[in-house]
Amino acid sequence: MAALARLGVLGPGRCLWKLPVRLSAELQGYGPRRGYVADRAERSPTFGLLFDIDGVLVRGHRVIPAALEAFSKLVNSQGQLRVPVVFVTNAGNILQRDKAQELSALLECKVDPDQVILSHSPMKLFVQYHNKRMLVSGQGPLVENARALGFQNVVTVDDLRIAFPELDMVDLQRRPKTMVIRTRPRSDFPAIEGVLLLGEPVRWETNLQLIIDVLLSNGYPGAGLATAPYPHLPVLASNMDLLWMAEASMPRFGHGTFLLCLETIYRKITGNELKYEGLMGKPSILTYRYAEDVIRQQAERRGWAAPIRKLYAIGDNPMSDVYGANLFHQYLQMANGGEKEQRADGQEKQRPSAAQSCASILVCTGIYSSQDPGSQAPTPGRAELPFHGHRDFSFNPELLEASHIVHDVNEAVQLVFHQEGWA
Repeated sequence: MAALARLGVLGPGRCLWKLPVRLSAELQGYGPRRGYVADRAERSPTFGLLFDIDGVLVRGHRVIPAALEAFSKLVNSQGQLRVPVVFVTNAGNILQRDKAQELSALLECKVDPDQVILSHSPMKLFVQYHNKRMLVSGQGPLVENARALGFQNVVTVDDLRIAFPELDMVDLQRRPKTMVIRTRPRSDFPAIEGVLLLGEPVRWETNLQLIIDVLLSNGYPGAGLATAPYPHLPVLASNMDLLWMAEASMPRFGHGTFLLCLETIYRKITGNELKYEGLMGKPSILTYRYAEDVIRQQAERRGWAAPIRKLYAIGDNPMSDVYGANLFHQYLQMANGGEKEQRADGQEKQRPSAAQSCASILVCTGIYSSQDPGSQAPTPGRAELPFHGHRDFSFNPELLEASHIVHDVNEAVQLVFHQEGWA
């Protein structure tokens, strides 16, 4: 964290950032206007913005008014974004193109599908599993999402339940009256070779039971094994959020809560830890590297010649948004400072990166909120707070400390423009 302090990214006294009075007056009503003339603000940007969605831009299906103000500052008179922008969400129960259309309507600004990074988007990189027969859990357009990620042979939990009705026993109304007792695998149902966890499902008891069945049977559900295989089948999971913010005044269970249940049940039954071949979604560095690459490609398509040196991640959840951005900042410091990155095969490689820093900006419109915005905001990283992060991430309380705390996303954009001399 010393490196973060030297860069001025993390400083003492985590007060709510207040716009300078002069600058605040200048920015009143700032946005695209009739007759707007491109000026020095239209120069090639050297920074990019990573927006969380739930709790930052929207609450449930309602847009937060500050988001409209923020995006009026981000588009020029032609309706084009003035800087590279991506939307990095831990949601995954919607198609990328549909989320882009939804955001376009809510923000009154054209959002392209490739600007939307869902929690499972980095699964496109796991090509070694794309041809395997995978069980997929979640909700929404599961099969379409899985195929968009590259997985061509998928089985849903509902497919599995219909093929093996004797496995789903909790709901008495759904339990079949007559069932065939199986002693060997079905010859007409090929073995499952891995598990995709794309997001929280609807019927948790069914999904937990059938995923455990697949892992314990080595992909042959319905056929009991004397000893559960270990290591188990590969598992890829996205969205580790324990909680998320919707219309309710209190946070709701997220997919991280479902993963916690799955891990606990598996360990209780087998005595072993459930292992993941890949964990993605914030705060995973993999997700931020993916987002950085999308930002770079976006800048290249727009013809912005200057490399993107700084990233600003705006979110409402200290554990996913702030922790992830700060973790990625540390990673960038190591990568650009000449330290080596260890490859999976044990060899060292140097990861070149144009980005040099990633600042975390915490807004108070979602998971995190300040009771009195005019006073000093409480520090998210104080020691007595419980760790809401995933089991596989070591806890560093300092990484919960945001670079900046602001009231809302509009102030976040104003802060970035002020930092970058764009206002």
